[in-house]
Amino acid sequence: MNLEQARGNMVEQQIRTWEVLDQDVLDLLYVVPREEFVPEKHRALAFSDLQLPIGEGERMWEPKLEARVLQALKLRKTDKVLEVGTGSGYFTALLAYLAAHVHSVEIKPVLAQLGKRNLERHVTENATLEAGDAARGWPGHAPYDAIVLTGSTPVLPASLQQQLAVGGRLFAVVGEPPVMTARLVTCTAPGAFHAVDLFETVIDPLVNAEHCPRFRF
Repeated sequence: MNLEQARGNMVEQQIRTWEVLDQDVLDLLYVVPREEFVPEKHRALAFSDLQLPIGEGERMWEPKLEARVLQALKLRKTDKVLEVGTGSGYFTALLAYLAAHVHSVEIKPVLAQLGKRNLERHVTENATLEAGDAARGWPGHAPYDAIVLTGSTPVLPASLQQQLAVGGRLFAVVGEPPVMTARLVTCTAPGAFHAVDLFETVIDPLVNAEHCPRFRF
């Protein structure tokens, strides 16, 4: 397998064609070796347009989704980021290259260790990994300039929005199968938010994601 050819094909055939044209994002995909964050038995599929299993019932996003989210967040070198769900650590590494610091929180201990090992190999010094449940935020380091939920949530908790700094952006996939919407929420002023729906997609839910109240009779 020619890794560089496969990486180039991924960028040109999957990512550019899905409206990802930010050159900083495209360049980054050549810098962080995606194949080194994929479980060895799936490494031949590292550049495929697939959500790859990483264990514990969780999956990595497909490459075009990773790139599209990075483009939407418009990260700056001064940004402090919260990532909810570390997983393999690949998206954490991408965020860390673009931002000042990433606080990444993983609820599943096995995946927390996987992400830690992967990131240590790539000397990602501006990422702090913590174990816990951040489905409703991680207030200890708030406010954040960007928040990313790597799992879906039927309802977007108000507490997450409240942990944004003014000008901060939050990306979440909101809804339940078969209809989910990728949403970008921007904090426009203290307590004021503007939401834009970007596209439709389906990803696995966060552990302990917030749900709509159920009616009781």
